[in-house]
Amino acid sequence: MATIFSKIASGEIPSYKVAEDAYYYAFLDINPLCEGHTLVIPKVEVDYIFDLDENTLSGLTLFAQKIAKAIKKSVDCKRVAMVVLGLEVPHAHIHLIPLNSETDVDFKRPKLKLTTEQFLDIADRIKQNFEE
Repeated sequence: MATIFSKIASGEIPSYKVAEDAYYYAFLDINPLCEGHTLVIPKVEVDYIFDLDENTLSGLTLFAQKIAKAIKKSVDCKRVAMVVLGLEVPHAHIHLIPLNSETDVDFKRPKLKLTTEQFLDIADRIKQNFEE
């Protein structure tokens, strides 16, 4: 059975996509810690990030780097954090989180409540700054 992330990447479930190629998909987290919080996944369904084969893992990291650079140009932040937790969805994924302080990556913090228009605006800004 496909994970929710596989369904998002295949278009079965809508998302605020920021970038995609043949192997990877990036979309805004719908329960973000801050504006621009993005998830990056491989299209291949593997539960644990370190169970990915070397090519997929390195490709995921390089794809995430491009997304992080686009986020940095799109959202006011000092850096973009890369966080791998991976317990909530059994599909390898990276959280890219704009940050101005270390507390910005505290997953116990209340999540932002954004409107559809806000999500669309953020996704559009990141897309515009994404360089393949």
